[in-house]
Amino acid sequence: MNEIKPQATLRVGKLSVEVYGTRAELGSAAAARAGGRLIALAAGQESLAVIFATGASQLATLSALTTMQGVPWKKMVGFHMDEYLGIDDAHPASFRRYLRENLTSRVSMREFHAIDGTPANASQTCRDYAELLRSHSPQLCLLGIGENGHLAFNDPAEADFNDPQDVKVVSLDDVCRQQQHSEGWFSTLSEVPHRAITLTIPALIRVPELILSVPGPRKAHIAKRTLEELISTDCPATILRQHPNATVYLDRESAAELNL
Repeated sequence: MNEIKPQATLRVGKLSVEVYGTRAELGSAAAARAGGRLIALAAGQESLAVIFATGASQLATLSALTTMQGVPWKKMVGFHMDEYLGIDDAHPASFRRYLRENLTSRVSMREFHAIDGTPANASQTCRDYAELLRSHSPQLCLLGIGENGHLAFNDPAEADFNDPQDVKVVSLDDVCRQQQHSEGWFSTLSEVPHRAITLTIPALIRVPELILSVPGPRKAHIAKRTLEELISTDCPATILRQHPNATVYLDRESAAELNL
């Protein structure tokens, strides 16, 4: 993969930011970083746990990563960040379906642990997934930032920087639900579920390295808020500025409101 140079770089707190010209270039750069780190981390290990995000923001990154040579997929144990409650894995908006189509059907992984969106006991599902996650201790997380600043499905009203749980059931706010509809995952806003299972902020921040893909004009305002607002759950993504090894990848559209 040819190296693509960022058009701009900056650091806000501990957070690194790289700006690329296009969504495709952003995806290639984020994938190159992820692939290189996965190769390094897997050396000498039998398995390596990684958390994957979903959504439109991840498509270019996953496309580039799954075609990159040398990535140690056969050592990889995959997790994901969230899933809607009440939809099965055949639903067009299911994150299990998304990851099957954009990740696990393209590469041969050691294991992939999916979050059940139709459990008989959602609380028990959360506890079981949290235990599994901790037992594997993920070393890398690929994620995005929602239009309301959420990480995973930790919307402002649900986000807790000191959450005692690693996985929990949450209610989705109107901005989050509108984003899912606007991105085309649901035909109507009324179809978007009101609840989901999500990894919490501490579970994400505990991961040693975070690689965030945040492309497109719809993310311009939240990119600005993430980098400029006071750190608080009003914009959960602001906590990224305290992570020791997180990088946000923007394109020119998502960086449009920044003073570069």
